[in-house]
Amino acid sequence: MSVLTALARMEAMRAGRAQPIADLCHTHLSDRPLVMIPLKLAGEAAAPLAIMIGSTPATPRLLIVPQPRDRVLRLRFIADLADILLPYITGHTLETEERTNKAGETYLRCLDAPQLWVPNTGGIEFLGLLGRSVRFHRTDGDNPVPASIPLLGRWLTWFRDRAEHPGSSVALPMTSVLSAHWASGQSPLEDANLAALLGWIAPPPGRTGQEAAARAEDPLSVPPAGPVTDPGFDNEELAPLIASYDEAIDESARSVAVQRIERALHKQIEPTWQLMWQGMSLLRALPSAPHTEGRWSDDIAAFSYFLDTIPEGTPQPRRDSAVSAARRLLDRERALERYDAERAFDDPRVMLEHRLAGTAFTGTVVDVKPTRTEAKGSRKVLRPHLRVRTSDPFTAVPGEKLCNINHPKQSGTVLEVDGDTIALELSGGMGRKLVPDPGTVPELDTGIGFARFTPGGSSRPPKLPTREETPWTHGGPPPEWVPTADTFEEL
Repeated sequence: MSVLTALARMEAMRAGRAQPIADLCHTHLSDRPLVMIPLKLAGEAAAPLAIMIGSTPATPRLLIVPQPRDRVLRLRFIADLADILLPYITGHTLETEERTNKAGETYLRCLDAPQLWVPNTGGIEFLGLLGRSVRFHRTDGDNPVPASIPLLGRWLTWFRDRAEHPGSSVALPMTSVLSAHWASGQSPLEDANLAALLGWIAPPPGRTGQEAAARAEDPLSVPPAGPVTDPGFDNEELAPLIASYDEAIDESARSVAVQRIERALHKQIEPTWQLMWQGMSLLRALPSAPHTEGRWSDDIAAFSYFLDTIPEGTPQPRRDSAVSAARRLLDRERALERYDAERAFDDPRVMLEHRLAGTAFTGTVVDVKPTRTEAKGSRKVLRPHLRVRTSDPFTAVPGEKLCNINHPKQSGTVLEVDGDTIALELSGGMGRKLVPDPGTVPELDTGIGFARFTPGGSSRPPKLPTREETPWTHGGPPPEWVPTADTFEEL
């Protein structure tokens, strides 16, 4: 937890209301989001119990499994879920554009991508587990299943994997997104309760965040947001209903039992459905951060790439190879670095955390030479000098290159440090003439800031060894066995 977030939590306790830790929305909000609230049977890893799903607040659909331990009923439930989710995904593949890659090859790229919302990270994990449990099912041979079931498994696995990519917006837990924009007066563990978190962010009239959160933690007042249900509900209400379904002697009695189970589960999920759309409204009220659309473009590219692999019919491997795991880890590390940097450059409130951490500073220009030039080979180049006075806890190192917060394409090299004043030499982002373009060099007594990071993160990914140079323990070719004299003596 950063110093600024800790301070915001203390202020939230004092004010009785969550405090903003971001002024902009750093998550892409789709015009056609699909909200999913899954529930699973207690004590079972991947036994779906129910799911409420829909793309508008007024049109939710509830799917249930009256007996989650019955494999046939589970597969029927998954097939019904596929009939809703797969057309939603297909709807984002109808509009495409032709592009050319670096090799000169043309390919089709979708113009948009699907976006799934679930209440919490547990919902993401359960959907991924559900996908892994069915993506290897066979559509031929003994006990075949409809082709939509393993296809849904592949897509759920992809959504779960993409959700781990920093900055991605295709599969989002509402609690994580809200916690990235507001700091409540409770612990991060308690923020995993969607009702309690929203109680802090938007408490009802006449109540404080503490009072709203305390009420939300009572399962009798607000049921859990899943995927785990309340033990009291399981023992006192759900178990007898499932038992009555098992004991039904004819189709009419079984139909009545199903209706009772459906009413009970609807009562459990419907409050969370309302909370999900309330959280969506709070996020839409924030201005969108500039770099958000760039990250969404990466999501569209990942969606389009995975879409091209669907006709091959080969599901994702159960486990990554050593090389694939290394590439995935490096990709996510670079994405996290880029995501943190872009949030800071977009949002002054987020940049304040970096200023407190000593990785960035802002100050006032106390001296500037805007038209200074120096010889570089046979020509002159524009290299303005300026001195910036700052009160931020930033320890500058002579010779290090910093990024201009106001003009990220411009860098400043530290020349010297004199107390609270830092002398820098500017380069880049000022035009091609020996006189800087208007507004590219700060004037005297104006504010300016520099950071040790750039919006794009690292310039290039680290280079991995070729397959021939990779050790056999990590997927490379095995070493050639050459017999020696000692080998024959041992034989």
